[in-house]
Amino acid sequence: MKALVYLGPEKKALQERPKPTIGASTDAIVRITKTTICGTDLHILKGDVPSCEPGRILGHEGVGVIDQVGPAVTAFKPADRVLISCISACGKCIYCRKLMYSHCTTGGWILGNRIDGTQAEFVRIPYADTSLYPIPEGADEEALVMLSDILPTGFECGVLNGKVQPGSTVVIVGAGPIGLAALLTAQFFSPAEIIMLDLDDNRLEVATRFGATAAINSTDGKAVEKIMKMTGGRGVDTAIEAVGIPQTFELCEKLLAPGGHLANIGVHGTKVELHLESLWDRNITITTRLVDTVSTPMLLSTLQAHKIDPKRLITHRFKLDRVHDAYETFAHAANTRALKVIIEA
Repeated sequence: MKALVYLGPEKKALQERPKPTIGASTDAIVRITKTTICGTDLHILKGDVPSCEPGRILGHEGVGVIDQVGPAVTAFKPADRVLISCISACGKCIYCRKLMYSHCTTGGWILGNRIDGTQAEFVRIPYADTSLYPIPEGADEEALVMLSDILPTGFECGVLNGKVQPGSTVVIVGAGPIGLAALLTAQFFSPAEIIMLDLDDNRLEVATRFGATAAINSTDGKAVEKIMKMTGGRGVDTAIEAVGIPQTFELCEKLLAPGGHLANIGVHGTKVELHLESLWDRNITITTRLVDTVSTPMLLSTLQAHKIDPKRLITHRFKLDRVHDAYETFAHAANTRALKVIIEA
């Protein structure tokens, strides 16, 4: 089969690999129909994720069709159409019992990280019964790819951890795909204001179309001043960090009102300063999280009810044999205006 393989920092190749086989009774083999690229894949290629070793097939998102199942799989059978969760969950360990599937002792974020992933024609899915979801009849597969990772990540790590409430003021720093996913799902809770910050006017224009009440280009370094003016000098109730660099995290620290919540989504590869000298008395909460995908069933229902349209995040489409072009497009979004790309296997 064809598969995109990580060969070390800044190196990848489309290679012929053996089709995966059932390795445990709880496994399923899925024929990939559609997958995508995540910002985390770019972090891997930069060398920021040491747990992903050279030789690994990349990717942790996608939809497909069951090809084979192990003898212990009871919820799925060959030919079933399935949504692949980016998180593999045994459902039995101490963390799964706490609904912290991302920290499953034998699973978690392993696809395209510790085991071969979805940017291939076939993928082995551990714990298939608890790591796959049936695709409802008539559902749009492209939209469902956004539910593998990006929608639950924006919702759980940003919106839920950030305690977005009706009438609250929210700022989302970073109008990339994850920030936009947080924007779409924050609207479930009817905040009074959702302010988007970014350096890219095109992405800010998209954010406005997606429901942001204000969009600020922070290139001039005056974002704090502008938002304080907008909020009467108070700051925001929720600041969602959706970039993953020190400057944006520290910006979120400066934007919080007393009692505010700073919800980190970004993948950070370098240290960040925590300014307790100015935060110690402000009753703030800072949260970190790796997506647990506990919200996926709810998001599936919301999608089916046409209450959310994640397909709006898709800007480009490629075949698997053009996966290098897909990466170039996704990695240079400022020039290509890419948000999410779909790769058809």
